[in-house]
Amino acid sequence: MIISSDKPSWLRIVLTYSGSALRRIWLRLLLTTLLAVVVTELYVDFDLFHFDLTVTPFSLIGLALSIFLGFRNNTSYDRFWEGRKLWGRLVNTSRSLTRQILTMIGPRERDPSELAPPAELEATRRRLVYRLIAYVHALRLHLRDQGDLGELAPLLDADERAALEAELNRPIALLQRMGDDLRALWDRGWIDTIHLPVLEASLTALADIQGGCERIKSTPIPFSYTVLIHRIVAVYCLGLPFGIIDTVGVFTPVVVMMVAYAFFGLDAVGDEIEDPFGLEPNDLPLSALSRMIEVNLRQRLGERDLPPLLRPEKGILA
Repeated sequence: MIISSDKPSWLRIVLTYSGSALRRIWLRLLLTTLLAVVVTELYVDFDLFHFDLTVTPFSLIGLALSIFLGFRNNTSYDRFWEGRKLWGRLVNTSRSLTRQILTMIGPRERDPSELAPPAELEATRRRLVYRLIAYVHALRLHLRDQGDLGELAPLLDADERAALEAELNRPIALLQRMGDDLRALWDRGWIDTIHLPVLEASLTALADIQGGCERIKSTPIPFSYTVLIHRIVAVYCLGLPFGIIDTVGVFTPVVVMMVAYAFFGLDAVGDEIEDPFGLEPNDLPLSALSRMIEVNLRQRLGERDLPPLLRPEKGILA
């Protein structure tokens, strides 16, 4: 995600290249402009392309195309914003579940001789919280189709990581292990009967969040619709010089470049934010959110040796 520490000036925004649509469309924009230059040269020097064609058809098509592109970009942004809301819920649910683990899990007996050693209770809570942190990182890796579990080494033991290697859905496998742990602690008497549904509800909320993210990732905008938009934009921009050459004359390349930049740019923006969980500069900063959750949860455990929060590099937050 593009992050700026200060409010950039209007001129800086206009001239920026990193994170803009221009880096994706520069080649097609260049080819379209070169075609307009060739058409203009042939028109001026060789008296070609004198059609009885007005700009009316292009105006009508351009209006319809603008509506289609606006609808598609709104749909893509809805997917982006829903992804951000789901990860906002993940932040809150992770914090709430950590608080529940630290306050609701523990022996209820009043006889001091039946109480678990403090070290055992602390280790149990720490294991659960660490597994929750591992779940957050595993969800990020899952959404980005990254299979390396080395990042989970400080959070899970080698046997558990090895068991995860064979799982198709690793975050769900971690939720299952957390559920198994909660059941074992309830059997042991470390979770009150009225507290178990509260903890289970938090695990269910995590599963719901993950399902929402997977729905966005696995259900793109219908391919036929995307192909139709790409084709109409391409045909319109490539045919535009022939429709306006009689009206605009030698300024045809400039007009074509401006119109093509608008349509190609809107088309590219819709493509880029359609999947908000990727690694493009304008995608969601899942790595930064995961690190923030890890730091917040480990602080609740009383730890002081914490990894640093991720900061933007060259204005981009990963």
